[in-house]
Amino acid sequence: MATNQQRREAAKRKLERQLVRRAERARRRKIIGVGATVGAVVVVAGLVVFLVTRGGGDGSTTAADQTSAPESSPIQIPTQRVTEAARPTPLPNPTTCQYPASADQQSTKKATPPAGANVPSTGTVNVTLKTTVGDIPLTLDRSLAPCTVNSFLSLVNQGFYTDTSCHRLGTEGLQMLQCGDPTGTGMGGPGYTIPDENYPQLTYGRGILAMAKTSQPNSGGSQFFMVYGTAQLDPDYTVFGSISDAGLQVLDKVARDGVDPASAAQSQDGTGAPKTPVKFTGATVAA
Repeated sequence: MATNQQRREAAKRKLERQLVRRAERARRRKIIGVGATVGAVVVVAGLVVFLVTRGGGDGSTTAADQTSAPESSPIQIPTQRVTEAARPTPLPNPTTCQYPASADQQSTKKATPPAGANVPSTGTVNVTLKTTVGDIPLTLDRSLAPCTVNSFLSLVNQGFYTDTSCHRLGTEGLQMLQCGDPTGTGMGGPGYTIPDENYPQLTYGRGILAMAKTSQPNSGGSQFFMVYGTAQLDPDYTVFGSISDAGLQVLDKVARDGVDPASAAQSQDGTGAPKTPVKFTGATVAA
């Protein structure tokens, strides 16, 4: 007959296998701003520690089990902005962009792809995202990602983002708010894809505006993420602008309010819908 220790070890191994499989399925399926696999490993490690240290396996409740878990510490948000991105070599100006249709994206809204000829790759454009928690001013940089900026401005002008909500907040490891999905599921988009415009020198951190995508190349659409804190990412995500100080203050407040526990429980990396809902009520492009 198996001992309590043997049963705990078997349960631990089974749980590890299940979580890794779920994480891999989620990674392939979902449009993400970070790799879910890293978060899954953290979750697995925490559950392994729990299984190993929880004590006797006879079903009895210990004093530790009866004690309420302590409140989590306030998240630590860096105040220093990261150095703004800059391409080592300028792109041709103008350039040409392709926006092929995508059957993989779910959508409750249809958007018209922008024209892809003679797209400028110099200059900046100021956009203000109006939300239920305050305005978030952005500066879009055509020299970083002309095709991405061209698409984003087109979606803003079509009213695509209005009445959509930010569906994913990260407060540990990757501190960002992900938005732009009309379905709110993490798998939505405008019905077309945009080309990757990343390069090896890219780094991410407080103040960076970047596109979300799947694990496949050139799979971005309408989803983007705003980094308000730390972000250790490979240079796989197109950076196309920056967030103003006023916008960062709005993001900081949302982040400090935390992630909705029920939503976080459905993810493999601890991210989820923000406790404080963030909904776009409109967007303006500076003349």
